[in-house]
Amino acid sequence: MSSPIKSSPATLPPISPSLVAPGGTVGILGGGQLGRMLTLAAAELGLKTHIYTPESKSPAGQVANCVTEAGYEDPAALARFAEVVDVVTYEFENIPLQTTAFLQERVAIQPDPLALAVAQDRLTEKNFLQQNGIATAPFAAVSTDLSLSEAVERVGCPAVLKTRRLGYDGKGQRVIREVRQAPGAWDSLQKAPALLEAFIEFGCEISVIAARGQDGAIACYDIAQNIHANHILHQTRVPARVSEETAQAAINTATDIIVKLNYVGVMGIEMFADLPGPDAPNLLMVNEIAPRVHNSGHWTLDACPVSQFEQHMRAICGWPLGGTARAHNVVMTNLLGEEWRQWRSYAQDPNASLHLYGKKETRPGRKMGHVTELLPLDS
Repeated sequence: MSSPIKSSPATLPPISPSLVAPGGTVGILGGGQLGRMLTLAAAELGLKTHIYTPESKSPAGQVANCVTEAGYEDPAALARFAEVVDVVTYEFENIPLQTTAFLQERVAIQPDPLALAVAQDRLTEKNFLQQNGIATAPFAAVSTDLSLSEAVERVGCPAVLKTRRLGYDGKGQRVIREVRQAPGAWDSLQKAPALLEAFIEFGCEISVIAARGQDGAIACYDIAQNIHANHILHQTRVPARVSEETAQAAINTATDIIVKLNYVGVMGIEMFADLPGPDAPNLLMVNEIAPRVHNSGHWTLDACPVSQFEQHMRAICGWPLGGTARAHNVVMTNLLGEEWRQWRSYAQDPNASLHLYGKKETRPGRKMGHVTELLPLDS
């Protein structure tokens, strides 16, 4: 059995002031697959869930105790929602901050929306990391034609131009290999406020799934290595092929971030790292933070005593954090677009666990489910 690296837990207080006991109700903003898996984890703990989403027949709504279908700017619906839940959390980071501010006056919200404010804007996120001494790729803000020219001169090429807001799975990004490509790249993003980042040569992308409880205890799962296809996460492998020193440094960095944000819940932190070798420069840079449960942590559902989803519920409800030890090596593969239709072949594999999200529409590149393969620890 693996021994996950973790920081020492703080002393447990007698009773958390925000304790949600079995039978209580967790409100979840967002109705996607992460909300669905949070809901299923909550049920295992005897907790109820109430989903708030603008989406009809959402994946999370199919399994929740209650659903409110309303917009995030609907104060009457939000007020009714706040009255019937004990704590509110969210399953994606682009919840409007006005929504969380409105709710925070009426009910506890975990994690604190400060983390949303940081993660929703790439420039704010990079500045937060830099101000706290955490390494990132060199970057510069872009808001005008002049600032674009200055950013290219400062950062150099190749570089990646990213919109500051609403980018995910490669959306809102353009690679600039030569200076002359910069104006066209920004035009293709409708000249939205952006960030120019230096293109980093790295051995692999890794992620840390870290949790912090209301008592300050912190637990991290084993480092995962991510493989992308067309800018979308295709596969996560655990353990990552990094040195023990790099793994510990990644855990330390994630712990630093989660503490400085006074964060309660599960967070995913993506980083660039080098593969071990005699000439490896021990690169470790944070790419982005996700203030929520994370796609690269889905493997914990099948390989750990407490999954990232149960861990999040434990944390926000004031429960002790659970065990993160891993009894297998793991390969988790996202099922994108039409791939989910091969469900029968995945279901026949005795070493695989199939998870489908119940989405009503199949689109190219859309995450429709995932399959987790458990392997021997020595594989």
